[in-house]
Amino acid sequence: MLAGLKTKTHPLPATDLEFSRLLAQVRALPPGDLRGKLKLTGFVDKPHGPDGRRCQECMYYLVHNKWCDLPEIAIPVEPDWCCRFWRT
Repeated sequence: MLAGLKTKTHPLPATDLEFSRLLAQVRALPPGDLRGKLKLTGFVDKPHGPDGRRCQECMYYLVHNKWCDLPEIAIPVEPDWCCRFWRT
């Protein structure tokens, strides 16, 4: 992301159906396509949106491991990052 990777931060999934559809798109990516995964999930390396959403407050974030535990993502993330799958 520091090198200027542009990610798709919108639209945010507003319903469980939209969330599931976005997860299906992530699952359809080739294994090991980290760049594609980051683009599609909308990761940014700073708090995002008017409320400053961050991985640190997301239900999928493992604080002690700095890890996104959503199986479709499952990557190391920093506390101040954020993505389209953010949930409380």
